[in-house]
Amino acid sequence: MAKNDGSIYDESKIKTLSSLEHIRLRTGMYIGRLGDGGNPDDGIYVLLKEVIDNSIDEYIMGFGKKIDIDIKDNRARVRDYGRGIPLGKVIECVSVINTGAKYNDDVFQFSVGLNGVGTKAVNALSSKFRVVAFRNGKYFEANFVRGKLKSKKQGKTANQPDGTLIEFYPDEEIFDEFAFNFEYVEQRIWNYAYLNSGLRLYFNKQKFESKNGLLDLLDNEVGKNALYDIGHYRSKHLEFSLTHTSNYGETYFSFVNGQFTSDGGTHLSAFREGILKGINEYFKKNYSGVDVREGIAGAIAIKLKNPVFESQTKNKLGNAEIRGWIVGEVKSGVVDFLHKNRDAAKRLESKIVQNEKLRKELNVVKKEAKEAAKKIEIKIPNLKDSKYHRGDSKNGENTQIFLTEGQSAAGSIVSSRDPKTQAIYSLRGKPQNVFGKNKAAIYKNEELYNVMMALGIEDGIDNLRYNKVIIATDADVDGFHIRNLLLTFFLNYFEDLVVAGHIHILETPLFRVRNKNETRYCYNERERKAAADEIRNPEITRFKGLGEISPKEFGQFIGEDIRLIEVNIKSIKTIQNTLDFYMGKNTPDRREFIMENLV
Repeated sequence: MAKNDGSIYDESKIKTLSSLEHIRLRTGMYIGRLGDGGNPDDGIYVLLKEVIDNSIDEYIMGFGKKIDIDIKDNRARVRDYGRGIPLGKVIECVSVINTGAKYNDDVFQFSVGLNGVGTKAVNALSSKFRVVAFRNGKYFEANFVRGKLKSKKQGKTANQPDGTLIEFYPDEEIFDEFAFNFEYVEQRIWNYAYLNSGLRLYFNKQKFESKNGLLDLLDNEVGKNALYDIGHYRSKHLEFSLTHTSNYGETYFSFVNGQFTSDGGTHLSAFREGILKGINEYFKKNYSGVDVREGIAGAIAIKLKNPVFESQTKNKLGNAEIRGWIVGEVKSGVVDFLHKNRDAAKRLESKIVQNEKLRKELNVVKKEAKEAAKKIEIKIPNLKDSKYHRGDSKNGENTQIFLTEGQSAAGSIVSSRDPKTQAIYSLRGKPQNVFGKNKAAIYKNEELYNVMMALGIEDGIDNLRYNKVIIATDADVDGFHIRNLLLTFFLNYFEDLVVAGHIHILETPLFRVRNKNETRYCYNERERKAAADEIRNPEITRFKGLGEISPKEFGQFIGEDIRLIEVNIKSIKTIQNTLDFYMGKNTPDRREFIMENLV
């Protein structure tokens, strides 16, 4: 009997891929997730970022004060006015891996791009890619299709200033049915503007510019919620801004060489330590870190020659050697700010004293809650834990916890989950609406207390036990209400969890359309109609709740093809008003909104 070809392992099975073929085959290794543009971390935004990063690097080195960005019909175009790629190396710079000037400290000192991979990855993952370099009245142009050179030309140009133009169409063979969300692009461009004062960026002709860097960032994020004038400090390699608000928790925006580090890292922990030391030195007190940092909003950006990131997505900085100088510089910057702003110092002191008082009152409530919970301390009821947790070197980034309503929904997930990385917490009924309540409410409510302990967030985001917290409720009125109550809980007490992108909503199919030969699951009415048109004599089932989907079917919806909506907020300053409208008292405005949108 002939052996199956798959079992033969000989010389013919060994393949050597070109670097561009490798990028197309193993896309995730280079740009992380693919996605369809519905999430700010999706691949199309990474492609855009890699191109803009090169233009930013030019500005950082002192060349080109303007960048034009244009997106239309899924074509992205970026034109900078820097030095322009050397004309004789244009093709190599956008198509040959490990070619570029980022390795040369004389040319680029603080680069965050993919070190000679960035534009090559964009080129390889684009159906069309065009690059034009302008230098000293001459130009060189190259056109590619899926990373392969199709044409090139060069010559003189009369009226084009020096710089580089890159135009690309993300490849629909790789990014299926994608679309750019302009809000995500604008947020990213604002970050570029804040981190590069004096640089003018134009996106689809709209101007983005920041004169005051991270002070503007915090002002736009916090707005009138700031309890005192925002403190701002800037030196050659470090910039920070800080204030306090009446919100709970700590909110930070941290950057390394222009890269947003959503999980912080060494620079952020040093920033927090420096703030505490500076405040204690100024007030000649020994305030605790908890009291100083409750309600804080801060932003820090550093420039580093050799940043070491703890993950491929560059979300967390790992350089240990930088801690000392950041702590020292932040400390002296804070002391200097407080000396020059006596009114801010007075308000800050009053906030710390109030935090201290509330913490002591809360400790009494905590003690009572912990006494009551002692019997169940070891095992949180309704929690089916996973083997691995966030922070574990193995599988830590893949960990998820599903917050479900009732046992029936939890049952489907329990039977089909991956117990190594997926945990489940089943809620009993509707959680309490905590809008407008202080933190003591968590300790007086058994359900909310258990959710907090299951997630490990009592003392903040650092001990969060799962990378993704997924709200998995039914697609009906009760399910949406529970979802809103949970979002209110997180936004009211743990907004940093939301800001860092840890909270998600699980999308589950609303319909199953099938016949004897084919089964298709549909997430909306449009998909259901298309499936019903394409499948002969279909049987259509409408799922009312997660518990109705059999465990056998459910596995595919929480596996590799899981569909998640990340809960993100444009700005923390809008949280209170939004919660007040949806979860506060039943005002005439809200009643009118409900009546208008009831259908």
